[in-house]
Amino acid sequence: MGQKKQTKVAVVILNWNGKKFLDDFLPGVIRHSQADAEVIVADNDSTDGSVEFLKEKFPEVTIIQNDTNGGFAKGYNDALKKVGAKYYVLLNSDIEVTANWVNPVIELMDSDENIAACQPKLLSYYEQDKFEYAGAAGGYIDKYGYPFCRGRIFQTLETDNGQYNDAVEIFWATGACMFVRAEVYHKLGGLDERFFAHMEEIDFCWRAKNAGYKIMYCPDSRVYHVGGGTLPKHSAQKTYLNMRNNNIMLFKNLPSSRLIPVFFSRLILDGVAALKFLVDGGLKDMWAVVRAHWRFFSMIPQLIKDRKSLKKGKVSQVYKNNLVTEYFLKGIKRFSNLDPKQFS
Repeated sequence: MGQKKQTKVAVVILNWNGKKFLDDFLPGVIRHSQADAEVIVADNDSTDGSVEFLKEKFPEVTIIQNDTNGGFAKGYNDALKKVGAKYYVLLNSDIEVTANWVNPVIELMDSDENIAACQPKLLSYYEQDKFEYAGAAGGYIDKYGYPFCRGRIFQTLETDNGQYNDAVEIFWATGACMFVRAEVYHKLGGLDERFFAHMEEIDFCWRAKNAGYKIMYCPDSRVYHVGGGTLPKHSAQKTYLNMRNNNIMLFKNLPSSRLIPVFFSRLILDGVAALKFLVDGGLKDMWAVVRAHWRFFSMIPQLIKDRKSLKKGKVSQVYKNNLVTEYFLKGIKRFSNLDPKQFS
């Protein structure tokens, strides 16, 4: 691309063989973003003719061509080195944006330089009155590292009745539509490329919080997400990546006092999950859990080095109870029914 073009906001869509999503949703991104941001598509070495399609149909869009498909994390790290902007918007190709979706988030981030990342309200493209799994109204984790959202706990999605229309600090912002301060992104080394895909945004936000930054949710911006655009929602490979990456994230970021208690508990809980997969006929998912742990344990020597180099400390927006127990045994399915006193 040569010298970076300087702009305030760059909306960067990472694409891999997603020509159909680009055809469906890129026109809306251009229509609702061009006055406020540069629109860029970073292509991860697609083989479906995506680049040729973009050049022909959307000549106004900047294209960055990555040499390989290194996954979500490496794809963005490689592309964003070539983008000059104050703010990046990491946007999935399967998202429908709405009018004035950029400015409310940027205004919120401009108001506080300590905000590293922010997400809009994420709703389902197919059921537009419901929150979408990947981020809903902002992400949190419990004390054992299980991610959940305002509006989504495990597989239970809430209807959006305006109950989460307040701008609040959260633990993580969804990678499906994450606004991030470019300076902080590069200062923290971007996304961890070992993740390939899934949970790399949670790891990034945790590192940002450990470094003293805030992660925010902005309800005045609204987008609609298809979901499952790269891997199907029920996929053994997704199970493997989520389980492996969750363990990597915990090992890297937990304070030393929590490391052994959390991993002892997680080994038991993950074993129960593997048995449930087996009982439900999910042999591939059960094996994915085993493979994920095997791979994680093989990485521990390398991860120990990471722990030494990363700042760690007490961070906020962590739920201090066990979400598995609350959901499956106590029947708590809605974020608003969780005990607010248990959030640090």
